[in-house]
Amino acid sequence: MVRLRSGHGVANLGVASALTLFLGACSSFSLPSLSSSSSPPPASEPGVAPEMPATIRPDEIVGRWGLASYQNPADRARTEAAAKGQCKQPYVIGAGSSGGVIMHLADQATPQELRLKGSPSGKNFIGPPGPTPSEQDREIVSFDGRVLITRFVDKDAATRYGNMVYVRCAPRA
Repeated sequence: MVRLRSGHGVANLGVASALTLFLGACSSFSLPSLSSSSSPPPASEPGVAPEMPATIRPDEIVGRWGLASYQNPADRARTEAAAKGQCKQPYVIGAGSSGGVIMHLADQATPQELRLKGSPSGKNFIGPPGPTPSEQDREIVSFDGRVLITRFVDKDAATRYGNMVYVRCAPRA
């Protein structure tokens, strides 16, 4: 705690505070240049590009899926068979109220609405709104209408979960 012993100290502190505020405000305010040389205005920071549409529509992946995962690509066929066997307890991808799909993010117990997003490279992603790809997104590695394979962008999540294989379950009779 600072103790000031005179009225002048209080006045000086008040003036110093006012100058600090004034100079801080000036740093974010620019006056036009009075010089004769015209320089281009400083470039503004690039904004976030708008989301690109994915080549896969949300309604194409809404439904009941058997789910399994693999790390080794040689295990893909075996894992697809294991995923089909999981249709007794399917993973349900629901339709979101805003045009997305209801799925889990990595390490989240509660599913939420996610977006299908495209990218300039032509890859498709599933994740929250925002830049593509983000650390919370999963890349759609392949999709043929019957089998969907995804992999998380986050390296730690990708290592833990591997390649997620979703096999469409037959409609209920």
